[in-house]
Amino acid sequence: MSWSWTLYRYLALQFLLGVAVVYGAFLLLAFSIDIVDLINRTSGHNVTTGVIIGMSLLQLPDLGQKLLPFAVLLGGVFAFARLSRNQELVATRAAGLSAWDFLAPPLIVAVLIGVFAVVVFTPISSRLLAQFAALEAKYIRGEESQLAVSQNGLWLRQGDEDQQSVIHALRVSAQGARLEDVDVFRYGARDHFLGRIDARSAELATGAWVLRDAWVSGAEGGPKHFARYDLPTTMTPTQIQESFASPDTLSFWALPGFIRAAQNAGFAATRYELYFYTLLALPALFAAMVFMAASFSLRLTRGGGLPRVVLVSALSGFGVYFFSDLTRALGQSGILPVLLAATAPALAAILIGMALVFHQEDG
Repeated sequence: MSWSWTLYRYLALQFLLGVAVVYGAFLLLAFSIDIVDLINRTSGHNVTTGVIIGMSLLQLPDLGQKLLPFAVLLGGVFAFARLSRNQELVATRAAGLSAWDFLAPPLIVAVLIGVFAVVVFTPISSRLLAQFAALEAKYIRGEESQLAVSQNGLWLRQGDEDQQSVIHALRVSAQGARLEDVDVFRYGARDHFLGRIDARSAELATGAWVLRDAWVSGAEGGPKHFARYDLPTTMTPTQIQESFASPDTLSFWALPGFIRAAQNAGFAATRYELYFYTLLALPALFAAMVFMAASFSLRLTRGGGLPRVVLVSALSGFGVYFFSDLTRALGQSGILPVLLAATAPALAAILIGMALVFHQEDG
């Protein structure tokens, strides 16, 4: 039994080494392309080279997260191809190991990489990406806030089932904590209209929006003027920013709480749910990449050569990527259930990869 554990450890290390080499090459390529892109985007904005490099480094972990499935696929291809060319796979088969036996260590490594990426790597990349978004808004778009404000202004909704306030502002500053030209529409249970507030500005304090130069009217009208009017709220600056942030900028651990808070406040959280379930399915997707890499690499000795295997593997990886985009769009539009839209690419890739391995193994 000792020799089998030695073999399994060797196979696992070879697979991990292949993934690490390919992933390192991908990161270097992504960093180089991102630097060039940021230089083009910041031209004419008087942004220093140090800031550009810093922004690229902040965005690199998020790019690395997106490239990781391709690194697992191509890293597996190179690892299995090397073992096949060195006749090591032939020797393991002669020793009585089936394809499923020597695939077990790479599968375990791939699943562990997926778990690590979800629970450790994505929280780090999301925080760095949020900092990148702030610098991008400041140096490239020239905005004071990260919030997306259209020509009609910004809309916020707060409250619960018993009482809600719909807040509209024409301008936003201080990362969403200060609003200008504010209208507040207050509703009770069953959307019963309670009144309206028109204010020159609103500033988020602890537990309340502080409205300045406010005119407060009830459902019957009759406005009254207040130099200062406090509108109770449970919102915080972080929650406001996250309400408009990309799901990529939210930590895996923060997503469930944010989804519940958004739904309680009346926001649609479909894209955040979709991203959360996609992260949960990431280990399964990495396992699928191992099956696909093994099925392509087993053909190496039967014809085609390494360039053809790499090309087919890359095309398969892009196929999974585009299928993921398709199911994500269907999930966001409500055509597919969110859970199905998030897990379908991983499940389909696993089934295809296992079918290819069965075909190679049993003919």
